[in-house]
Amino acid sequence: MHGLREGGLREEWIAVSKQIEGNSESWALVNGERRTVPSGVTLMDLVLSLGLEPDRLAVELDREIVKRERWPATSVPSGAVLEIVQFVGGG
Repeated sequence: MHGLREGGLREEWIAVSKQIEGNSESWALVNGERRTVPSGVTLMDLVLSLGLEPDRLAVELDREIVKRERWPATSVPSGAVLEIVQFVGGG
């Protein structure tokens, strides 16, 4: 999982997120796309709201892979950078 690590995109995103802190809505960068998320939303809430099947995903939160069993208890902080990768089978 990569793409958001290089260059100044992450630093720019942190600056933008600090400008909007204190708002009742949080912002997260999900696979390079800025999204508004409710304050206190968990990784599981976010995955389900995106219509994704949790069994076929890996989630990286701020450069750290989060184990699936931790998703319901892991809040998405304002300004978080997430990479969500869906596994695809085939032959």
